[in-house]
Amino acid sequence: MSADHSYTGDPEVDRLLFSWGRVVRDAEGWARGFALSIQRARKKPSWKPSAKQLSVMQRMVAELPQSQEGDRSVSLIEDAE
Repeated sequence: MSADHSYTGDPEVDRLLFSWGRVVRDAEGWARGFALSIQRARKKPSWKPSAKQLSVMQRMVAELPQSQEGDRSVSLIEDAE
């Protein structure tokens, strides 16, 4: 996906969309349908989320599990050497 389709110019929306792939991957049921609809809509050049969509997006990103320092599923550059 090219950058012009990925970002809206709104810093808060851009921050949420940066993590949206994880939201889509982890969501189930209604949340997954919502996440997929946002994923499709964001490809439209003039798309901006409504206030209600933005609120749900913020909640979904906030609920993503945070990686812990001991989580070795994350590959660090220093470990690659």
